[in-house]
Amino acid sequence: QVQVEESGGGLVQPGGSLRLSCVASGIIFSRYDMGWYRQAPGKQRELVAHITSSSETAYLDSVKGRFTISRDNARNTVNLQMNSLAPEDTAVYYCNAAFSVRSYWGQGTQVTVSS
Repeated sequence: QVQVEESGGGLVQPGGSLRLSCVASGIIFSRYDMGWYRQAPGKQRELVAHITSSSETAYLDSVKGRFTISRDNARNTVNLQMNSLAPEDTAVYYCNAAFSVRSYWGQGTQVTVSS
């Protein structure tokens, strides 16, 4: 019933931009905190950006000033605008929806930053 699906990943050159989107269905979206996570090869999954149900935001230090998370409750969508991308940003990016003890994950979308 619950579906979380990311889109927008791809191959981009260093310094370029990508916009990731995540659409969630089967939940009361406005009540959920939303997050973007990423996992690079050989590394643990890390929280990249987080936006609460009240639209408070937080970012991983290494992406501050480059990435922006936003949400549109009317469209059940959370976005991650990624600018000034670097090879170190290469990872599979995952969308997460969390409310109380409930947590749902998307399948992930690959972001590759390479020249």
